[in-house]
Amino acid sequence: MENKEAGTPPPIPSREGRLQPTLLLATLSAAFGSAFQYGYNLSVVNTPHKVFKSFYNETYFERHATFMDGKLMLLLWSCTVSMFPLGGLLGSLLVGLLVDSCGRKGTLLINNIFAIIPAILMGVSKVAKAFELIIFSRVVLGVCAGISYSALPMYLGELAPKNLRGMVGTMTEVFVIVGVFLAQIFSLQAILGNPAGWPVLLALTGVPALLQLLTLPFFPESPRYSLIQKGDEATARQALRRLRGHTDMEAELEDMRAEARAERAEGHLSVLHLCALRSLRWQLLSIIVLMAGQQLSGINAINYYADTIYTSAGVEAAHSQYVTVGSGVVNIVMTITSAVLVERLGRRHLLLAGYGICGSACLVLTVVLLFQNRVPELSYLGIICVFAYIAGHSIGPSPVPSVVRTEIFLQSSRRAAFMVDGAVHWLTNFIIGFLFPSIQEAIGAYSFIIFAGICLLTAIYIYVVIPETKGKTFVEINRIFAKRNRVKLPEEKKEETIDAGPPTASPAKETSF
Repeated sequence: MENKEAGTPPPIPSREGRLQPTLLLATLSAAFGSAFQYGYNLSVVNTPHKVFKSFYNETYFERHATFMDGKLMLLLWSCTVSMFPLGGLLGSLLVGLLVDSCGRKGTLLINNIFAIIPAILMGVSKVAKAFELIIFSRVVLGVCAGISYSALPMYLGELAPKNLRGMVGTMTEVFVIVGVFLAQIFSLQAILGNPAGWPVLLALTGVPALLQLLTLPFFPESPRYSLIQKGDEATARQALRRLRGHTDMEAELEDMRAEARAERAEGHLSVLHLCALRSLRWQLLSIIVLMAGQQLSGINAINYYADTIYTSAGVEAAHSQYVTVGSGVVNIVMTITSAVLVERLGRRHLLLAGYGICGSACLVLTVVLLFQNRVPELSYLGIICVFAYIAGHSIGPSPVPSVVRTEIFLQSSRRAAFMVDGAVHWLTNFIIGFLFPSIQEAIGAYSFIIFAGICLLTAIYIYVVIPETKGKTFVEINRIFAKRNRVKLPEEKKEETIDAGPPTASPAKETSF
């Protein structure tokens, strides 16, 4: 008995703890080819916007022998920027159908079509003298980003063992930030952000998609998808053997079988069923709060209008593009730091710390913008506030929700949950991009107080409701939320003794709920 107790548990966690080459390379191929698209295309039109507007104007002049008026130019440029999140919304609504019918890996491979075709169209738009190709391509690229931003965390979360799930899951946001940073570098006027180089700048988005098409087919499909949704245990076992590097995988397979039994008991959930189901009430509300808080806390307002903020903080217009690149370095460093810390400190600590830093930075930035005309030295503090905000967002609110949203749903409800999650993410993204200029014009520096308030409210919700999911299986997390929702799981109805055991005390310590 003593040998069993001493010998059985250690091998499983030690083996699961290794980052095997197959898991590492599959993560890199999937994340670079998918999440990169979101980050790159989010940022690529920001710095060289004057170059693009000049192309629009010249094309219009060749057609009509007159230049655009200011209103038409504003409309076309607003469409260029805002079509991307609207395409993302459409993609998030398609992802549920694709991940179930084509699999997680299959969805990512098919999705590359929505990156390569627009890359070609944007690359030839200057020769074709058609700015409409850029606007149309931005919609299609948005669809690509919308699909990948939901399908990729699902794929990575189901590939990784439970003790590496946080680190692997944050790779979605790491590669989004890599995309943002490379777009900032390539967009510099001295590189490709000029009249001669911008077609190449826009066409580069097709390169990661092409690399993924060439590499991802050699890596396994999600073993959870193979076993739970396809009922193919042999394929799941083979995938686990490649991903884990050993043959002793019965504990993980049994966890999948338990999840499969839970799915059969619940049935396959639609979005409407998900919204009406009491047993998933707090999970659904949690992903809505996490996604809305992530966007409404102001990160994309800073991304979209960074140059304006730097200028108002005292940076010369010619130098603001280099300050933006500096913020990109901070973004990457802190996101990678989050990936390292997420399995040590847990999800809740990173989220709470991140929102605390963001809210504080917004409050100080408000004071700086109000008084910098009287005290010019405050302009430097304004730049520090922006960098602090980016650092805080990069360590918690940006990367961690990608991990949590995969963990708090079982296979049967994950598809519908990611559709809701994606719709909230892209709608709030669009709302901020569309409304922030008007809000800033109406109330000026006080607009950042709104973001500080949203940071506070989101942090309170996380502290009160969301449990720590570090090191727990999907089934264990489901049991914690079952107690939140005051429902019994199907297996608990058969074994009433579970409700009276020690687990009732554990979740209560994890939040103040």
